[in-house]
Amino acid sequence: MGTEYEQAGMIKHGSKMIQAVSNARVPKISLYIGASFGAGNYGMCGWSYQPDFLFAWPNARTGVMAGQSAADTMSEVARVGAARKGQEVPEEMLEQQAAAIRAHFDAQEDAFYTSGRVLDHGIIDPRDTRKVLAFCLETVLEARLRETRPNAFGVARM
Repeated sequence: MGTEYEQAGMIKHGSKMIQAVSNARVPKISLYIGASFGAGNYGMCGWSYQPDFLFAWPNARTGVMAGQSAADTMSEVARVGAARKGQEVPEEMLEQQAAAIRAHFDAQEDAFYTSGRVLDHGIIDPRDTRKVLAFCLETVLEARLRETRPNAFGVARM
């Protein structure tokens, strides 16, 4: 993040990545094994890109933004807004706000929290990763080889 990366074409390169993931014809299988936040989460075939399968390890953390990043951002916004008005922001108020934001975001990034809200297809035991990925690839292959047939009969109404 920052001016240097923006001027180096971060947005252009990010949009190329999004285009590639959106139009991929290969199986899209995502596995959260650590921290996955923000644009990187979405761009690497997060839930909004409709992956064929998306699993998480129990230790995974995911969200729009990490708790510390959100707290730092909101503190900076408060400081800049106050400076514009010629006011000072009490540091203890900023610390309380930061603690509340961190607690809110940190509680929602847990794999069990996100999986419980159906933001993935489930949590898997890390020792079963190879078996699960093999099953996913077999399932995707079988689905692509199947021929779908529309109903040849009408809908009965009572």
